[in-house]
Order: sequence, then C-alpha cells, then structure tokens
Amino acid sequence: MTSELKQQLALDLQAAKLTVTEQQQQQLLGLIAMLDKWNKAYNLTSVRDPKQMLTRHIVDSIVVSPYLTGQRFIDVGTGPGLPGLPLAILNPDKEFVLLDSLGKRIRFQKQVQFELGIHNVTSVESRVEAYQDERGFDGVLSRAFASIKDMLNWCHHLPNEQGIFYALKGQLTDDEMAQIPDGYHVIDTIELQVPRLDEQRHLLKLQTK
Repeated sequence: MTSELKQQLALDLQAAKLTVTEQQQQQLLGLIAMLDKWNKAYNLTSVRDPKQMLTRHIVDSIVVSPYLTGQRFIDVGTGPGLPGLPLAILNPDKEFVLLDSLGKRIRFQKQVQFELGIHNVTSVESRVEAYQDERGFDGVLSRAFASIKDMLNWCHHLPNEQGIFYALKGQLTDDEMAQIPDGYHVIDTIELQVPRLDEQRHLLKLQTK
C-alpha cells in the first residue's frame, strides 16, 4: 500500500503543479499512516481508505498552498489538522496555529508533530470565539467548518489589519454568498482542481472593508 500511495501522491502533485521535496512527501505519507492508525480508535474522520484520505484530506488541503500570503496562519475547526498540518508540511517557513475544541484531535496533532518532525505548528484546544491572539494572523483558514457567514462572525477577532480569511468550500451557492455580512468584501474566488476528485472545490478569499 505504501508504494502505491507514494506513486499516487507523486502523480497528484504533478497534476496539481506543486513542487514538494522528498522529505515533505514522506511527511505527507506519514500523516496518512497516522490518520489511518488513530482513526480506528479515535474516529477522527469518516474517510477510512488511505487512498481516499490522500485525495480528500491531503491533496484537497495542499492545493490551497500557492494562494497563501503572509507568515502566520490559524486553522479554525481544524479537526485532525486539516488543512493545517499538510499546509505546514509544505510551508516550513510559515507558522500555523491549529484550533479545535476536542482534546482527542489535539492529542493526535501533537503526536503527528512529534513523530514526523513538524516544528512550525502549535495545536490549541479551544473554542474559536474564546481564543485570543494579540498579534493577529495574516490568514484565517477554515475547511468545512461552517457557513461563510458563521466563519466571519466567529473569527472576526483573529486576523491582523491586513489579514485574509480563506474559506475552503465545495459548491458556492448564491444564497451563501448573499449572506456575507456587511463590512467584508470578497477579494477572490478561486476554483480549485483536486486530482482524482470529481467534485467542486472553491477557495474564497475575504477581507474586512
């Protein structure tokens, strides 16, 4: 299975036009192995098949990497560390805070960081509305966490003055877009292509006016 996954990852990275070092590829594969192992006891994700984990969790996360600008990022409602851990692996020069309210998910993330040698991640067990950071973040990431309206309402205190909200979405409905609160504007809507995934994926970048 490992060689099969390694080959699939290499092909997907090529298709997504992402340049990833051999060490980073090993870390991404290590993350899948740990997710698969821990999932049996802790039920971290409904995706059970490692090949599907590669597509739906790893590649689905890292296709966002080219669009990140800045140095400090927070991933809210990160679950087992998605997209934060794969993005941290690809961007060792950037800093990531991973926020989740469930202790088992945070324990998993910390074990991943320890075993795979990931040094640019801080995992925090907290509800997003209770979390404070004085410096503010260049980017606030959210993947399958909430509606755009809820994300902005709950996370409004997290970015710095120039900070950007990155909402990773499947389909974008007119209804959801119409509910974006006053005081925010859409900088960009990017249609993402995820190899082997025949579903819509979008990245919505927003900022306060």
